[in-house]
Amino acid sequence: MSLSYIGQQLTFYGGIFLILVGIFGNGMNVLIFSSIHSYRTNPSTFYFLIASINNFLYVVINLISRIVATGDGIDLTRTSIVWCKTRPFFLSSLTLMNLTCSCLATMDQFFITSKHAKIRRCSNIKWAHRIVLGFTIIWILHAIPIFIFYEISSITKTCGNTNAAYGIYTTIYLLGLATIIPSILMVFFGYLAYRNIQMTRNLNRQDADRQLMRMTLFQVLLDIVCIVPFGINYVYNLITSGVSKSADRLQLESFISTILTLLTYGYYTGSCYMFWISSSRFRKATKDRICFWRRQNQINPLHTATSGRIVLEMKTHN
Repeated sequence: MSLSYIGQQLTFYGGIFLILVGIFGNGMNVLIFSSIHSYRTNPSTFYFLIASINNFLYVVINLISRIVATGDGIDLTRTSIVWCKTRPFFLSSLTLMNLTCSCLATMDQFFITSKHAKIRRCSNIKWAHRIVLGFTIIWILHAIPIFIFYEISSITKTCGNTNAAYGIYTTIYLLGLATIIPSILMVFFGYLAYRNIQMTRNLNRQDADRQLMRMTLFQVLLDIVCIVPFGINYVYNLITSGVSKSADRLQLESFISTILTLLTYGYYTGSCYMFWISSSRFRKATKDRICFWRRQNQINPLHTATSGRIVLEMKTHN
């Protein structure tokens, strides 16, 4: 059994698993962050909401088509020029928007945990809405060259970039915007936010939320585990691109690239489960949404107490 065959099987069955957990997890994130008022009005969780929507679209657009191409051999990027241009356009813009939201959420935790009131005021939900809108426009414009330079080769029948200058920029983009810069920003501001918590005694008097802080730090950990290894492997492939390699080495490197590519999908599918581990409030909200019938059958204690008080007051008057 060759490594190439094992890689195909891992891509197919591992991809199906990631699709299921990704759609459920990101769907649950969207439901919880959009329906609970305290989450909906918090800048950090608003960034998580937008990231979850992007993650959901990323899984549906990218991972499903990859599984179909691996399992059934149906690769629309080889036959449809529209899909050849549209798929990488969405992958580029969704990836950068997702990483941007993760960075913004980490920065917001630094703002809200600061002992300086001016810095804490930088955490503002209205500004969060405007920032997300601005970056959405920026990353859409950033991906427009894909519609110009991506074509299906008449020789190899594969979809790819046809412009040498844009190919060089793509390398810079993958290393910088999609790997190094967001990872550094998340680690840096995550560390500053954690230090603020350790140094601030009156954290409860501020608007900071320890559980939300843990959720953000776990998101940083997810980035380090899932995204950074892919960047390291990409750098290795660039450095050794001019080296003569044996067939066995090429097969091994291809297998490692397959594993690390699957690992990157963990970043787009695993946030819900990181939140579930790090926050008891998020766990309770998840259970309430899954077991919604129990919530409908519960009696509201406040309503009962109020009714009893009314009855007692009526008896007193009589």
